[in-house]
Amino acid sequence: MKQALAILRFLRDCDERGERAALVTLTDVTGSAARSPGEHMAVAENGRSLGSFSGGCVKAAVIAEAQDALAEGRARHVRYGDGSRYIDIRLPCGGGIDLLFTPAPDRRQIDRAIVVLERRAPVTLHLSLDGTTVAAGSRDGDRTRWRDTIFSVRHDPVLRLVVMGHGAEPAAMLDIACAYGADVRLLSPQASLVEDTRRKGLSAGLLRFVGRADGLALDAWTAVVTLFHDHDWETPLLLQVLEQRPFFVGAMGSMKTHVERQRRLKVAGGTPDEIAPVVGPVGLIKATRDPQTLALSIMAQVVQAYEATTAFEKPRPEHWAMSRPHGLIEHHARSKRDSRALQSSTIVDVDQTVTADARYGSKEDDAHAQHI
Repeated sequence: MKQALAILRFLRDCDERGERAALVTLTDVTGSAARSPGEHMAVAENGRSLGSFSGGCVKAAVIAEAQDALAEGRARHVRYGDGSRYIDIRLPCGGGIDLLFTPAPDRRQIDRAIVVLERRAPVTLHLSLDGTTVAAGSRDGDRTRWRDTIFSVRHDPVLRLVVMGHGAEPAAMLDIACAYGADVRLLSPQASLVEDTRRKGLSAGLLRFVGRADGLALDAWTAVVTLFHDHDWETPLLLQVLEQRPFFVGAMGSMKTHVERQRRLKVAGGTPDEIAPVVGPVGLIKATRDPQTLALSIMAQVVQAYEATTAFEKPRPEHWAMSRPHGLIEHHARSKRDSRALQSSTIVDVDQTVTADARYGSKEDDAHAQHI
């Protein structure tokens, strides 16, 4: 999720102030839902929060539940929406979500997760139904899923966008990327643009001559976009970029310009296979004429590529549509609108082979614990 690092920092900051906070994690989805399994929300004991699960329609209930979990000092697993015993809380999309509330997660594990993500490596949080939290660097094959009574959530580094170029286009590109929440960097031969970018608190480097850039380090979660009108700057920079294999490389210009770009790259020593990843003309909207539309067009294409790159760590919706993991689902029903609703805490033993879309009759509601 895009806010994973911010939510972990929220938990750390609360702990540093001596304020307890809960980590809330979306573990399962039935039907339609606004978020996918693995999304988080952080809630402080005073009610402050970061993140959301359903566009705000259950936010107040989640905050109240998290505060209860903090007061009790015990983890809980609660369903909202379809199949929930909260009869007065319904999701507009008609689906259901299961949330794991982890009160005051281990600070050492939170710090470890922050360190891994800040050094731009993937991290996996292993969250147990008993409230235990373990953070570890992700291994090949790690993805968001249940393992018995432990829910593992993989988080990849935030999308980083390196913008190279001059003129109005890079400035518009930086604005759009910042609004999205990407980690942005600028490289430009235009001193005024570099200075303006730095005044905004963003990273920017001045290209003083045509050639390779000093200190250009890319990773698998970085995209690079070149926005030069003087295309002489492009060739050595693109060759340098392609050596490091970022997940996306795009370049501004017409199709005619792109053909000439490919010719220049070949003359400079690039092989057809090496230069093939360069997308040109870059952007989903063709023949754009203004910098803002171009920036939006490019950002959409970059995000699309980033989602495809990280998709194998994310659960596919159909895998979560009608099932729950093996473990205990705890329902804390408070509503009194329906006499059949439970008025006390109920522990439900869930068999992972049975659907979660169960309905509760009056006789079933009399039981304090049962199999779905």
